[in-house]
Amino acid sequence: MIRRDSAMSVRRWAVLLVAMFFSSAEAHFQLLYTPEAALQSSSAVPLALVFSHPFNNGYTMDMGAPEEFYVVSQRGAEAPRRTTDLMEFLEPVTWSGVETQAAAFIANPPRRVTRSLGDYTYVLRPAPYYEAGEDKYIQQVTKTVINVGGLPGAWDEPLGLPVEIVPLDKPYANWVGGVFRAVVTAGGQPVPHAEVEIEYLNHEPQIDARRFDSDGKVTAPQDSFITLSIRADANGQVMIGLPKAGWWGICALDLDDGLEHDGKELSLDAVLWVQAKDMVR
Repeated sequence: MIRRDSAMSVRRWAVLLVAMFFSSAEAHFQLLYTPEAALQSSSAVPLALVFSHPFNNGYTMDMGAPEEFYVVSQRGAEAPRRTTDLMEFLEPVTWSGVETQAAAFIANPPRRVTRSLGDYTYVLRPAPYYEAGEDKYIQQVTKTVINVGGLPGAWDEPLGLPVEIVPLDKPYANWVGGVFRAVVTAGGQPVPHAEVEIEYLNHEPQIDARRFDSDGKVTAPQDSFITLSIRADANGQVMIGLPKAGWWGICALDLDDGLEHDGKELSLDAVLWVQAKDMVR
């Protein structure tokens, strides 16, 4: 006969083992999602802030209250940049992954935030997340760039973030089959040979329903295709292919060695989201 406390202990260990399996098999990615990166005209931009695994979304993780959430806008490359704090528009929600539910946030800033043509770079600095399987904290400084009306701004200029992936190609104007280039930086300097992970957002976020679509777009032929691992070159530059329409996440790992949070190691990562489009008539 199994005692009640023993059974509960077994269940707790089972949950921990499942979490550790997903942590090791797939990469953590901070999602900063909106459906469309290239808008024809000004409109309100809905956003989903979810910490999950983009390809399978089998294990979605709880987010704490973000430390920073804002957008940097620019009408044309020569115009001044404007920063708008978006913290007041955050709404805590329970987000459903394919197999789990977790605390997340959505935001629906009013149209006035994106009223002008040009570039809008959304920046999220989430609360550090404790990863029990690795006994450390993870904090991913995340950017998503959209454009209104085709007038480019300073999409290629760094924002002065502690860690940052700086685009060399427009993140919002990419054809399927092309490549995307960027530079990994820490403290404003390129990071030679930075460790970088790439994942495809395989389950489409459904913001109104607060969940991911249960149907994935593609199936990986083997686990190594779920998270693609590459290294930046000696100049901190990365180049990735874009073989499928949709959003691709690029995450540069552990860019500031020696950081701690609550007495444990803190991995400070940089994330950039890039959207690719099919050529259609």
